[in-house]
Amino acid sequence: MLVYVRRAAAEDAPALARLRWQWRIEERAEPAPPDRGVFIDFFTGWVVDNLATHVPFLVEVDGRTAGMAWLMLGQRVPSPRLFSRRTGDIQSVYVVPELRNAGVGAALLAAILDHARDLELTRVTVHSAERAVPFYLRGGFTDHTTWLELEL
Repeated sequence: MLVYVRRAAAEDAPALARLRWQWRIEERAEPAPPDRGVFIDFFTGWVVDNLATHVPFLVEVDGRTAGMAWLMLGQRVPSPRLFSRRTGDIQSVYVVPELRNAGVGAALLAAILDHARDLELTRVTVHSAERAVPFYLRGGFTDHTTWLELEL
């Protein structure tokens, strides 16, 4: 099995949109817009418009698109000790079901973290589904109870 992870570009936006659709609509059975094409078009435009703040990654296995993830970039408020506090948040990590637990997700996570180090980010976070927490702990993340959330 040949696993290849790369930073995605604007021309990959339709593939990213198809993966997002597969994950949320086909696997999770979320309510879908009336037309898959409408979502693909919207998401493709969204990817292109947000490349400066949402860095996409694609994973290919044996030449087939097999997963994606995003590194959202942000700036924290400067501190007297550290003026630049660039951070990242890993979002929408997805590997097709038939390739889960085969090292594909680990390769994807490693590529994202390498990119975060190249950007000299001070911190990377992830808000994970409960079943994926062990995966992120194995990847070097620590569990903090200081993350609070309010849905509006």
